[in-house]
Amino acid sequence: MTVSAIRPDDFGWLPADGFTFSLGLTEEGHAWTSGHTAAALDASVGKMTVSGSMTDQARTAYEKVLRLVEAAGLTPADITHVTENVTIAGLASYEEAVAVRREVLGHEPTVTTVVVERLVRSAALLEIEVRASSGGGKVLAASEARDAGVWAASPVVEGHDGTVHLPTMVPIDATGDLVAPGDFVAQYRYCLEQADVLLRRAGLSLDNAVTTYDYSTPQTRTVYRKTHHVRKDLLGGAGVYPGAGGILMSRLHQPGQLVAIDVTASRHPLELVNPGWSRYDTLTYAPGVRAGRTLFMSGFAALDMETQEALFPDDLEAQAEATYGAILHLLTYAGLEAKDLVRTVEFCVARELPRYKVVADVRERLLSPPWPASTGAMCADLLRPEFLLEVFPTALFPEEHSPAGE
Repeated sequence: MTVSAIRPDDFGWLPADGFTFSLGLTEEGHAWTSGHTAAALDASVGKMTVSGSMTDQARTAYEKVLRLVEAAGLTPADITHVTENVTIAGLASYEEAVAVRREVLGHEPTVTTVVVERLVRSAALLEIEVRASSGGGKVLAASEARDAGVWAASPVVEGHDGTVHLPTMVPIDATGDLVAPGDFVAQYRYCLEQADVLLRRAGLSLDNAVTTYDYSTPQTRTVYRKTHHVRKDLLGGAGVYPGAGGILMSRLHQPGQLVAIDVTASRHPLELVNPGWSRYDTLTYAPGVRAGRTLFMSGFAALDMETQEALFPDDLEAQAEATYGAILHLLTYAGLEAKDLVRTVEFCVARELPRYKVVADVRERLLSPPWPASTGAMCADLLRPEFLLEVFPTALFPEEHSPAGE
């Protein structure tokens, strides 16, 4: 089986070609979509435009991703995981999008909710990305009812290649109260501990985690390093730390919240994938983790892996070259190529939005068809103030491929 681009017969919102990402990818019985907003090509002005309320935009975005899922031979019932990137401007009306999702899907997959500074289209309030597997995957732990107004949890679902999706972990307890107000490290620990609770209900634990992507606020920069001790306490119990990434937004899901963490785990044994970057010897995260056929990776930015210096300050294009160069280096070490990337998530600092197009130019030079399913969003900043771009990549080994290093 090979991964190929999803090419629906009728997708009137935008053309299938001409981009450095696919509308979505499929492998027999499985699908990954790119992140889609309500953007559509307006022939009268010759460009993509977005309009409408949160309800309007959610309906259009879901119509787009469902068209792609159906073109892959799947149905809404097969969707295992939904990522909803909601802008800070759209937070107040986010429940409208939740209502649309429940209506159009008719069931409850795992839901990851990422609060982003804004999206590429200034009027866009929401961006939706989905994964689907024939049969809808396997629900490992049901969601728990919570008080009204609390950020709702969703089920833990096992999807493609034994990947286990968890809902976004937030430091809000079951009664809706913020945990440890003002204490970033305590909130960080709470989120990871709650992820472990969910995984144990599913017969797993944090030892099975393959990635932990965290979202915090700029004020946490001064204490962020203290999370090292939390991660050392709770992660890596199977001998392999998960991949990790850290993104800064000016606010998160609830007032006073300092962190949210998205944890992904795997049913398979974990294998460290490191091409010899010694910096990871003392860190609590890995550059890459192979689990089954999937290569999960940390967030990459323009970093010199030997000196740990940030590269090319104030030059987004050069940073994109360095970032994707490092990703390709890791892929090559693992025996993979650019065409094996199935997903990239790009976070660009909002002040660089006018120049964001140069990242697509870099992707065109370095990546290749069928092009990964991709999502792009704007953040307030990154953990290193010199960084302008961070990319979360995922790749898939062909079925016949032997483990890395063999």
